[in-house]
Amino acid sequence: MHKKFLLIAAMLFAIVISAISGTVTSQSAEVNIYSARKESLIKPLLDQFSAETGIKTNLITASADKLLTRMINEGRNTPADILITVDAGRLFRARQADIFQPIKSQKIEQLVPSNLRDPENYWIGLSQRARVIFYVKDRVNPAQLSTYENLADQQWKHRICIRGSDNIYNQSLVASLIAANGKAATQQWANALVGNMARPPQGGDRDQIKAAAAGQCDIAIANTYYFARMLENKKDPSQSEAAQKMAIFWPNQQGRGAHVNISGAGISKYSRNLDNAHKLLEFLVSPAAQSWYANANYEYPVNPSVKPGGLIASWGTFKADAIDLSKLGELNAEAVKTMDRAGWK
Repeated sequence: MHKKFLLIAAMLFAIVISAISGTVTSQSAEVNIYSARKESLIKPLLDQFSAETGIKTNLITASADKLLTRMINEGRNTPADILITVDAGRLFRARQADIFQPIKSQKIEQLVPSNLRDPENYWIGLSQRARVIFYVKDRVNPAQLSTYENLADQQWKHRICIRGSDNIYNQSLVASLIAANGKAATQQWANALVGNMARPPQGGDRDQIKAAAAGQCDIAIANTYYFARMLENKKDPSQSEAAQKMAIFWPNQQGRGAHVNISGAGISKYSRNLDNAHKLLEFLVSPAAQSWYANANYEYPVNPSVKPGGLIASWGTFKADAIDLSKLGELNAEAVKTMDRAGWK
C-alpha cells in the first residue's frame, strides 16, 4: 500500500512539473514590444525574427510619449518586454522614469559603439539619423555654409525654416550645441537663429523642406530620412518635386561633425520574457537586420560593419558627431530653457 501511495505521488508530481514546464515554455515563446515606430518599419523585422527563432512577437504601436506614460502607469504589471522609441532624449527620459533594466549582452556591446548606448547599457541605439542643413540649389551657394553655428550669421536673416521648440529633435540638436560650446554661447546662437527664421516655426520636417522649395526660405533643418522619403515618394509627386530642388549640406565637417541621433530600445524593468527580449535586441543589431532597416527607412546603421545602401549611399560619407548620446538627455532641460529664452516658439 505504501509503495502504491509513493507511485501515485510520483505520478502527480510529474504531472505538476510538466504543467509548470509547459507554462514556462509558453511564456518563453513570446516577446512583447511597445513601439513608437510605425508598424511598417518594424513588423517585417519582427516577422523575420519569429521565423528564425520560433519566438512569437506581440507588437503595440503608439506615440512615444503615450507609450512611456503607459509603462509608467502599468508599473510591475506591464506586459511590455521592450520599448522601442525615437531620440536619445526620450530614451534618457525612460531611464529616468525607472522603467528599464540593464541590457546584459556581450554581443550587443561588440556590435553597437559605446557612444550609441547608455553608459550603463539601460538602452541602445537601433538606427541613426542625421539632422542637417538642406539648401535650395538655385538660391544658395554651398560655399556660404559651414557649421550649425554659422546659421546665426546675419547673411541668413529671414532665410531659415525650422520646426518648433517643442520638437525633441530640435531639443537634442540644441543640447548637442550646449555640450560643444557651453550655455552662454548656445544662448547667443539661439537668439540669433530665431532672428534668422523666415517664419514662425510650424509643421514637421517635410514642411520645412516644402517651404524652402516654395520660396518661403532658403535653408531648412531636417532629418535626412524625411528628405529621402520625399525623394522616393511615388504617391505624392509634389513631395518629390520639392525635394529635388534641395541639396544636403553636412555641417561641422572640419570640427566635431554633423549632429546624429538615434532610434533605440530598452528592456522593461519588469520583463517576463527576459531571455527573448535580449535575443530580439541582438537580432535587431545584427548585420542582416541593420541592412534591411537602413534600406527600408533610409536611416544609418548603428552597427559599423554595415554600410548604408541605395539612395543614402549616394550622398557619400560624412563625419558624425561622436558625442555620448546620453548627454542629449542630460542637457534636454537646459536646451528647452535656452529655446524658451530665445523666443523660439
